[in-house]
Amino acid sequence: MDRTSRPGSDGEHRLQRRLDTVDRADRFYDEQVLDRLNDRMREFVARQEMFFLATADGHGECDSTFRAGPPGFLRVFDDRTLAYPEYRGNGVLASLGNIEENPHLGILMIDFMRDRIGLHINGRARVVADAEMRAAHPGLPVDPVPGRRAVVWVEVTVEEAYIHCAKHIPHLQKVSSQRRHSAPAVGGADGGGAGGSAERERDWGTDDFKRKGGDFFGAAADVREGRREPMTRPEPEPEPQPEPAAGAAGPGTGTVPVRPEAWQREAERVLARARERAPEGAGQPFSGWFG
Repeated sequence: MDRTSRPGSDGEHRLQRRLDTVDRADRFYDEQVLDRLNDRMREFVARQEMFFLATADGHGECDSTFRAGPPGFLRVFDDRTLAYPEYRGNGVLASLGNIEENPHLGILMIDFMRDRIGLHINGRARVVADAEMRAAHPGLPVDPVPGRRAVVWVEVTVEEAYIHCAKHIPHLQKVSSQRRHSAPAVGGADGGGAGGSAERERDWGTDDFKRKGGDFFGAAADVREGRREPMTRPEPEPEPQPEPAAGAAGPGTGTVPVRPEAWQREAERVLARARERAPEGAGQPFSGWFG
């Protein structure tokens, strides 16, 4: 009943016992959970245009995000290895930063339009330079649009792959190209607000602020209009310290403590050491520098 004999986490195993679902869970593990991608899974992955990505940093703080691209952007190299490109973004690099600390990730692909089914892939990831990835896989395409060129790649070693059932997946339909071109853009003139229709031409790979959504949720406007403070602030300038007098130094250290309490702690430390080394009864008793 541990992770050496059953897939999944210790936490899910404890809850299965508490809620009496061990038999159902074991049936799912036995019938649906693979440690690699079978042929049908590989075909499914190769035609997906989007997936949801879950990562966590070294402290367990989580991040969930979305990745998209043309069919095949999530590339399957073999039954245990796949990779996806990371494009130029907002510069935060939250998911990549998490992977640098904690290589475990989860990918969820859902086909909303054809099969109404999902696929989970869990594994270990590493960040790979574009040149290194292309040297290993020379057939990778090069996109002519700068915003759609890979900056780096994330290579994933598959550890678990299993179905996400169709029970609650909505059946969606792609908007035709004609409807996208004729629909109004999202938001107002500055790309902010939720007005207008969501049916608009997709600006795949753009770096244009407004075409990427602008200030749709009004977060930047809140800062401009004083309703909230920005998340980052300039570091305060350090206060200038007065120059020490000639010969002034921390007792026995050759350095100058910056605060009076630091001077006192250092002086008392040196005094204690002097008392330990002094012969018993030698000389006038010392009453301390700060007595």
